[in-house]
This record gives sequence, C-alpha cells and structure tokens, in this order.
Amino acid sequence: MSILKKTPLLLIFLCSFSFAQNISGEKVFRTYCWGCHHQTSVAFGPSFQEIADARTKGEIQGYIIAPKSLYEQFGHKRSVMPSFEGKLSQDEINAISEFIYTYKSKKDK
Repeated sequence: MSILKKTPLLLIFLCSFSFAQNISGEKVFRTYCWGCHHQTSVAFGPSFQEIADARTKGEIQGYIIAPKSLYEQFGHKRSVMPSFEGKLSQDEINAISEFIYTYKSKKDK
C-alpha cells in the first residue's frame, strides 16, 4: 500500500483511539446509572461508594455486563439491574467502573 493510502487509515485509527480515551465515566453515569444509583447515598440501588468498597474493578465491570449471572455470587437475593452488554462499549464500561471506583472510601484505597 502506498503512503497516501495508509495515511487515512492511520488517521482514522488514531482518532478512534483518542476518542476512546476521552469517554467520561460521569457522563456514562448520568446517562445510564443515575436513575437507580447515586454516588454516596443509597437510592434504588446501592451507592457507588458501597459498590467500590465491596468490589474490585473487574467485579464491577462483570456486574455491569451480566448482573443476573453474578448476583448470587455477590450475596444478593435478587437483582433488578439490567444487563448493559451490547448497550455500552468496552470503553464506556471501563470509564464507568473507573468513575465508580473513585468513590472508594479513603481508608480502603
């Protein structure tokens, strides 16, 4: 491939990577999570602080993707949280799990 043909592909790749790094966990939260979760107080679902204090980032990501398959392992009797598999990109899942984790109690960090 000539350099002229490679340049647009390289630009597309770099732009998409750059965009992926700028996804705001807070924006994902406000779009998908705020109706049931609040950062530091219990709403319909547990607070982000409670979640971050009890779970690893990997567990948080797994629960976002497949809550019905994990709720019993996490000690819950039921889960009404919907799966976000296919609704959120992996970058959005990473961003929201990082955002949730910022609410971890300072004593546990």
